[in-house]
Amino acid sequence: MKNTPFLLLFILVSCSDSDSTANTTENHQAKSVSNEIPVVEYLGPETFKGLVDVRSYNADIYVDLKYASEDNFMGFPLYERMKRAYLQPDVAKRLNYCQIYLSALDSALHLLVYDAARPVSVQKLMWDALDTVPAALRGKYVSNPANLSLHNMGCAVDITICTDDGVPLDMGAGYDDFRDIAFPNKEAKYLKSGELTKEQYANRLLLRKVMASQKFRQLPTEWWHYNAYSRDVARRMFKALEVEPY
Repeated sequence: MKNTPFLLLFILVSCSDSDSTANTTENHQAKSVSNEIPVVEYLGPETFKGLVDVRSYNADIYVDLKYASEDNFMGFPLYERMKRAYLQPDVAKRLNYCQIYLSALDSALHLLVYDAARPVSVQKLMWDALDTVPAALRGKYVSNPANLSLHNMGCAVDITICTDDGVPLDMGAGYDDFRDIAFPNKEAKYLKSGELTKEQYANRLLLRKVMASQKFRQLPTEWWHYNAYSRDVARRMFKALEVEPY
C-alpha cells in the first residue's frame, strides 16, 4: 500500500466485526447462562491472562503480525511489545484443527495469521485515525472501541494461506484492501468480469472451507477476517485486552 494517499490508507483498515457471526457449539452455549451482557472486565498491562500463543497449539501455523511491523496501513508498528499471535484457548484450539485439516488436504500449505488479539488501545488509535469520517460511517471500516471488536477479546483472526516458504496464496486482493473485489459477497460479479480469476477464487474457497470446518464465520466484506463467536456471546464469555501486556 506504499504511496497510497494517507486518508485512503486509513479507510483501507478493516476488521470491523459483524454481529452475525458464528453460533457457538452446545458447550459454549451452556456457559452463557444469562441473556444480559455484563460490563466487560478489562485486562491490565501485567498479563495476557487467559490468552494463548496460537503456535503453542500448532507450530505449522505461520504468523506475520502486520501491526507489529511497518507493513500496515499506517506505515509504522502499532504493537510495541506483541510479536506473537494470541487468541482465546478455545479459539486457538479450533485454529489448530483447521491447520490439521489443511495439512491433510495439502501438507505444503499453512495458515498464515496477520492479526489476532488486538488491544483496545490500538483499536482506539485506528478509530481516532478516521476522526474526519462521521462515526456512523466510520464503523464500516473499524469497530468503535467503545463497543469492542472481537479482536479485542481474542475471538477474531485475520488469516490467509501460504506455502512452506511463507508465500501467501493469491486471493485477488490484498490484506486490508477495502475495494469491492475483496468482498466475498461480490465475488460473482468479479468472476464474471474476469477481474477475479478462477484460481484466486479457488484459493478463497479453500480458506473458507478450512475455517468453516471449525465454525469460523467470514465477514461478507473481508476475505481475510474470521470470527469465532458473535460479539454478544464473546462479551458474555471473555474479557477484553485493554493495552499491551508487559
